[in-house]
Amino acid sequence: MSSSVKAMEQASPWPVGMAALCSPAVLHKWLPFLAWMPKYSMQWLKMDFIAGLSVGLTVIPQALAYAEVAGLPPQYGLYSAFMGCFVYLILGTSRDLTLGPTAIMSLLVSSYTFQEPAFAVLLTFLSGCIQLAIRFLCLGFLLDFISCPVIKGFTSAAAITIGFGQLRNLLGLYCIPREFFLQVYYIFRYIGETRVGDIVLGLVCMLLLLVLKLMRDHVPPIHPEMPPGVRLSHGLVWTATTARNALVVSFAALVAYSFEVTGYQPFILTGNIVQGLPPFRTPPFSLSTTNGTLSFTEMLQEMGAGVAVVPLMGILESIAVARSFASQNNYRIDINQELMAIGTTNILASFFSSFPVTGSFGRTAVNAQSGVCTPAGGLVTGVLVLLSLNYLTSFFYYIPKAALAAVIIMAVVPMFDVKIIKTLWRVKRLDLLPLCVTFLLCFWEVQYGILAGTLVSVLIVLYSVARPDIKVSQGPVLILRPASGLQFPAIEALRNEVVSWALEVSPACCAILDCRHVCSIDYTAVLGLRELVEDFHRQGVNVAFVGLQGPILRVLKSADLKGIRHFTTLEEAEKYLTQEPGTQPYNISDDSVPEHKVALLKA
Repeated sequence: MSSSVKAMEQASPWPVGMAALCSPAVLHKWLPFLAWMPKYSMQWLKMDFIAGLSVGLTVIPQALAYAEVAGLPPQYGLYSAFMGCFVYLILGTSRDLTLGPTAIMSLLVSSYTFQEPAFAVLLTFLSGCIQLAIRFLCLGFLLDFISCPVIKGFTSAAAITIGFGQLRNLLGLYCIPREFFLQVYYIFRYIGETRVGDIVLGLVCMLLLLVLKLMRDHVPPIHPEMPPGVRLSHGLVWTATTARNALVVSFAALVAYSFEVTGYQPFILTGNIVQGLPPFRTPPFSLSTTNGTLSFTEMLQEMGAGVAVVPLMGILESIAVARSFASQNNYRIDINQELMAIGTTNILASFFSSFPVTGSFGRTAVNAQSGVCTPAGGLVTGVLVLLSLNYLTSFFYYIPKAALAAVIIMAVVPMFDVKIIKTLWRVKRLDLLPLCVTFLLCFWEVQYGILAGTLVSVLIVLYSVARPDIKVSQGPVLILRPASGLQFPAIEALRNEVVSWALEVSPACCAILDCRHVCSIDYTAVLGLRELVEDFHRQGVNVAFVGLQGPILRVLKSADLKGIRHFTTLEEAEKYLTQEPGTQPYNISDDSVPEHKVALLKA
């Protein structure tokens, strides 16, 4: 036993394993707040309070609106908005990220839960379990197969679906179905029944949100040398533009209340919202209906692919947001810990009637722009949401649905990325294929769009593996350079390429296979190389290999491959093949391999 382990045993009454688990480094890894909490200062408290307040004023109207997108009663949006603030404070590694309801999660919930809260809450619990399983089983690499074009195609389709779905509230139309193509049909069919009050209020709210956003983007930063009056005016403008969602929704509610007092109501209102904090109860593992009781298994069957799609998209959205802001603000995040945070959030939130949550790009941007210093800003946001649930639900009654529709539409417009098409056309046009496939099929079924786009992306990757780029140089000796590893799908293509250039010409010529870029090989490829060498021997010409790396040499030696001659440089191979004296190849099957190569083979 090493002296360090003995010292640990003597210094601690706990077993060595327990002492290691309780070490500061391990505790900081699993509970990141322990790293910044001892350094917490009054300046940090001030900045975190401002940021938390700004995010809170943003999330409350958004939560009400996203519940509408999810097809759930408005209070479920608020139920989903506070748990992530408290959990991420303890487990999160990004100081900017905020967890809560988002447009994409709301759309997915609407697709898989049939406007039934019990399904949404159960889906939240299952999403958290799957996200934690991915973290502990180290399956996060599976998400790498969902490429950027697939994500862009999905988010662009989601933006259109969500935005178009809110036109019914913006126009004040009733009885419009939630399925996208039916929505398009019925909105155009009944557009003549548009309520003037709703459309006017909705357009005014959208205009106000746009103006306030433009003002926010053009507010110059505050400098200490500015006069106090100027700094105060800058602060007021910054606060108003940052909390624009809350201001616009409050304005619309006051207008609606004014009409209510006069006895005439031209708007469709949000209506009654259940007051008070959500009760603590276990997620529903069965559901009583008029036709009987749905068991847990039957509920799973009803949700279908949503059980897998929702947690995976939640991880993708949250990690993408966290990475983006960590890169912008020069700090690092722990992906495994982020998976722990989002999984734990969803599991705990399901006990408070939440639907699935993830990282929000818009609110994270507000958090970062507000100067947040630590995840403690989420504490203020969470408390603000709880206070609104307890005391402001009577005010929420008067919020017009057209105003919430305006908030949603303005939030999803940036999700539609037109520039990506131009970028992909310029960078790699083939990547437009998975983007378009995902985009189009997501209007039919989200899971089919993501699955088909991912499949196309994987096929593109597999094609590049099966048909690697091979550069050919003709000189005194033919030189072929494979650009990547030699795996079994590629060996036949390589063999055909070499044979067509060297052996199917008259007369047949010698060839050099420059393998400096080949870093991996499998057994099928070894057999292919053996057949290639035999093809050359039958034609009475030679083939030489250059730059075989240590791992490749070990595989070839283990396979007892006969007759392969390899050299360290192209010059040596060319001299040998042009019959210049004094140059001998290294034969991996005999003792002519130099000492440094022998060491590699024995390693």
